[in-house]
Amino acid sequence: MKRAIFPGTFDPFTIGHFSVVKRALTFMDEIIIGIGVNDNKKTWFPTEKRVEMIKRLYANESRIRVEAYDNLTVDFAQQRNAKFIIRGIRTVRDFEYEETIADINRKLAGIETILLFTEPELTAISSTIVRELLQYGKDVTPFLPEGLDINL
Repeated sequence: MKRAIFPGTFDPFTIGHFSVVKRALTFMDEIIIGIGVNDNKKTWFPTEKRVEMIKRLYANESRIRVEAYDNLTVDFAQQRNAKFIIRGIRTVRDFEYEETIADINRKLAGIETILLFTEPELTAISSTIVRELLQYGKDVTPFLPEGLDINL
């Protein structure tokens, strides 16, 4: 079984994230969406709410699990017997950062990272921008997957 984790803060889970998961499901048997708990990051939604929102979004997809974790991503992957880490790449800067982390994860645990480039029409969308729009009371539904309920 090919199991991968797709780690991130997902605050909130955007159509870019949704696209990465959809594309990864074409070559993975199971994906665990891992919501990293990082006390140094100021988040808009509490961890529990992010877990619940994404679980509801994928309620009818048996190959998706959603879990929060508060350790190193590579350790979380090993604990879940995942052999792959999926990451989405929007920019060259993302690539450079992810390449370094992927090299370390491979050396630490033999876990391979698969980088999926964002679809061109989605490259401008980030959780950071969506949070800022939320802060100013703007409608963010065009940037979220259909069915993601941020008002739980």
